[in-house]
Formats: sequence, structure tokens, C-alpha cells
Amino acid sequence: MTPLTTPEAFDPYCGAPPPPGELLAAWNGDPVLIASLALATVAGFWVLRGDGRGRARLWHAGAMLMLVAAFLSPLCALSSALFSARVVHHLLLIAVAAPMLALAFPKRRAGGTALLSLLVAVHLVAVWFWHAPQPYEAALSSDTIYWTMELTLLVSGVLLWRELTAPAAPVGRILMAHLTLIVQMGLLGALITFAPEPLYAPHILTTTPYGLSALDDQQLAGLIMWVPAIAPYLLAALLALDGLIRDGFGQKGQAV
Repeated sequence: MTPLTTPEAFDPYCGAPPPPGELLAAWNGDPVLIASLALATVAGFWVLRGDGRGRARLWHAGAMLMLVAAFLSPLCALSSALFSARVVHHLLLIAVAAPMLALAFPKRRAGGTALLSLLVAVHLVAVWFWHAPQPYEAALSSDTIYWTMELTLLVSGVLLWRELTAPAAPVGRILMAHLTLIVQMGLLGALITFAPEPLYAPHILTTTPYGLSALDDQQLAGLIMWVPAIAPYLLAALLALDGLIRDGFGQKGQAV
């Protein structure tokens, strides 16, 4: 079978969209990427060698598995066909792999309010920018722009999560950061969901074999970003709040 039709202007890194029947076999065999991920995995384990680093090694292993899922598994090829798959791909980077890497390689102490605010702003700008139609189309027409998109999302996510998970970070500041992220992700998801027409040209001709119109696929992508995408930030906020409550009860117990 031949790959699905893609507008001629686009040549996505993950390749032409595969027919549904060939999706499970559509693994990415890029030797440079495979070697890079293998080197990053080995280097991470080397940095985390020694006793007492077992949990960090688990976080690192989990993060690398998420990167393999995002870039080597058939999800990469599916993201050439469906914008909703691309959103899932990006969420694996910023909401799963990034916090795992932050926990594997944590900051020793929290920075100031200005640093956290800056990192929140930089990350949200990256998320909004790369999900705007024109930059997204550019990323699917150039491997250089594609990797710029992927790396800016991942790196800004890791830096932000390292600050959010830093020891002794003020809980109020962390909760406000998570609230900002939740609101902005929800707003972006809502805008994509309720757009009256398809916005993403690379997927105009590629969704039908998967049982979706381009608008259906776009609405599904928006719903994924609107609801499931906020779950990691909500969970992290609840854990921070739980820690604050526990500390409060602990201090009361000591006072008594």
C-alpha cells in the first residue's frame, strides 16, 4: 500500500502518513536519533551511578522510554496523519518526559519568584507558538524547524519542572504557577476545539482513512489539550498542597 496523500509543501520528519493497516509497522529507524537516545540513556545512568540514586535512575529510565514512544514508535508516524496524535506526542514531551527528567536530575534549591515566572512564560510561549497554524506548518516542512519545535518544548518543560519540583520551593508560588499552566493549556485547547474550520493544512488530506474529518481530528486534539493535558499539572498542584497541609499539621503537633 502507498502512504496517505500529504500536501506537497509538507515533508514531515516522521515520514508520510501510513495507511491504518501499516501503522503498527511504522517505526522510525533514524540511526542518528536512535544513537542519540542510546547515548543520552547511557550518559544519564552514568551520571546517576552510585548508591542512593535508584529512584532517580527509575525516573530517567521512564523519561527515556517516553522519548522512545514519542520519536521511534508508530506514534511518530501517526502524528504525520493526525493532529490529535501530534498533541499526544507533545504531551508526552512536556507533561510526562519533562517532569520525569526533572525528578531524575533535580535542582538543589529553588530559585526566586522572577525565575519561576520567566520559565512559566517561556514554556507557555513555546506551547502556544508551536500550536499556531503557521509555525506548525513550518515544522512539518523542515526537519530543522521540526527539531527546533521539539527541543524548545522539551527543554523549556524540563527547566520549568525542575523549578516546580525544587526543594523548599514556596508552595503558594508553585500552586500559582500550576494554576497559570492549567488555565493557559485549557484556553489553548478550547480555542482549537471550537475553531469553526480546520486550521492545520498538513492534516487536511490525511485524516479520512482513520475515520475522522480534518475538523473532527482538530476537535479531538483540542479536547486532549483541554482536559487530559492538565492532569499532570493538577496532580502536581494537589501533591504540593497535600505537602503543605501535612507540614501544617506536623507543626501543630509539635507545638502541642
